[in-house]
Amino acid sequence: MMKTAEEFLEKSDEKAFDLPHRKTINYNIGKYNTAVERGLSKFENLEVSKKKAHVVKWRVMENLDKFLPEFESNFQRRGGNVIWANDAEEAQQEILKIITRNNGKTVIKSKSMTTEEIHLNDFLEKNNIESLESDLGEYIVQLLGQAPYHIVTPAMHLSAADIAKLFHDKFGTPIDATPPQLVQKARELLRDKYLNADIGISGGNFLIADTGSIAITENEGNARLSTTFPKIHIAIVGIEKIIPSMADLDLFWPLLASHGTGQNLTVYNTILSGPRQPNETDGPEEMYVILLDNGRTNLLAQKDQRQGLYCIRCGACLNACPVYKNIGGHTYNTTYSGPIGSVITPHLKGMEEFKHLSYASSLCGKCSEVCPVKIDIHKMLLLNRRDAAATHENSKVEEIGWGMFNRMMQKRKWMDFFGGKFKNFMLKTFFKKSWGKYREMPKVADKSFAKQFEEMKKNKEV
Repeated sequence: MMKTAEEFLEKSDEKAFDLPHRKTINYNIGKYNTAVERGLSKFENLEVSKKKAHVVKWRVMENLDKFLPEFESNFQRRGGNVIWANDAEEAQQEILKIITRNNGKTVIKSKSMTTEEIHLNDFLEKNNIESLESDLGEYIVQLLGQAPYHIVTPAMHLSAADIAKLFHDKFGTPIDATPPQLVQKARELLRDKYLNADIGISGGNFLIADTGSIAITENEGNARLSTTFPKIHIAIVGIEKIIPSMADLDLFWPLLASHGTGQNLTVYNTILSGPRQPNETDGPEEMYVILLDNGRTNLLAQKDQRQGLYCIRCGACLNACPVYKNIGGHTYNTTYSGPIGSVITPHLKGMEEFKHLSYASSLCGKCSEVCPVKIDIHKMLLLNRRDAAATHENSKVEEIGWGMFNRMMQKRKWMDFFGGKFKNFMLKTFFKKSWGKYREMPKVADKSFAKQFEEMKKNKEV
């Protein structure tokens, strides 16, 4: 077993029985469920919207080689710069070049999962560049030295009391400070950072091909400040985020908002089409968009599983997943956790090391049911398992075990070859520790049903 899989099992074991953790998560997801139910009720026909979004994303993935150059051309026409990055290291180096060329020392960031994916904060810190998160949830987990817990809600695992204690320890605020007081303190701490930062870095929720624009969705206004005040703006966006037209936002913005937070529309929706133009009063002097691959083309090459690239990062599947709700986001040890993370991470980071995530599912199908772009997530998990087996990524013991099980299940004589006593001995000896730690092991009857039936027929009882 790979080290990452061992760590996953250990953390899962710990978190699944951490009752305070589960209480916090259940409370926060419960509030989310109430809001989302209200938000989804505003759709006249939700299924039609989801099917339409699925078709749009299908069209994009089948024609990515056309839409990405279209975006690049239109963005450059407005004075923007496009950089193609094959992997995380290449993206990091391109960002460092821009910052160094402009003598930058401080970076202000808005919420972005792609920057988490390339571990940008750690990289900049090693190069003596201050990088500060401006999204409140991201800022909180940065203060704690943690990774985001959730795609949409980075500090979902923390209660209001936890955050009050953190601010008390770091900034001397009252230990019983209320959420509004904590938010006000964060504003005071961050305001000067926006004004004085050399570089602003953001992600992008959508790349719009026909106008060469990026669309950013947020609820706090920090992305607008991060992309407006600094002279240089760098946006790091995955190549799968492309949509054909500005008109498509009419579909995707409400789907993202309703499934992500239960809102009809998020508070701030910004469209950026390049650096400040001569007739404009604000905006950066230079703007760069880094189009990040980092394994996405590996997933695109998998015809059966490329649906995973349709994801708009709403987080709905995480909140619906019974596994995620028990083991939490940090247990996955990946940027993208939950069901969708379990689908895409083995392709982005390697099937051998991360195949175990595709097994971390009950296959109940709730993730597929709630997905706003109708990704068959639970089916994708099964296909990942199939690929892991086909390419012999599983251990030899596992392959031999499943081979024997398959052979026995196909022929009754093999199933009945060993009696109940031997089978119970095998369960107790080899499966008690791994499978039966928290379960009562089943007791196999001394004689199989087939043998009992034959005996009953001989005795003319049936």
